[in-house]
Amino acid sequence: MNILIVNGPNLNLLGVREPDTYGKQSFDEYLSILQKKYFQAKIDYFQSNIEGELINKIHEYGFSADGIVLNAGAYTHTSVALADAISSVKTPVIEVHISNVFKREEFRHHSFLSPVCKGVISGFGMNSYRLAIEAFLNY
Repeated sequence: MNILIVNGPNLNLLGVREPDTYGKQSFDEYLSILQKKYFQAKIDYFQSNIEGELINKIHEYGFSADGIVLNAGAYTHTSVALADAISSVKTPVIEVHISNVFKREEFRHHSFLSPVCKGVISGFGMNSYRLAIEAFLNY
């Protein structure tokens, strides 16, 4: 099984950015744990602060990967283009969020991506990624 994890804007700062909300662990540290735990799967990773690069990566993997785990960050609430990219590919996408977006500012309560994703996992910290991978492996 080939799974791509895609992180959007500002998620390159995990571990140092708002640790009370996002935790103190970098994503690279967590990715290493995931790759060891799920050694039977090939887990690739991509992060960009640029919307078009996220779209290009979804297009690149969207016809060959078994699943895409997407934390689009703030683009979740603004990007029709990312929603269109997800709709355009055959690979299922699970939307993830580290924090519970419904406990946060009102503008974070709307997602352009949720309607075109297979599912949404939110509020379990970094474990949101693990839960998404397990969903792909078990369903």
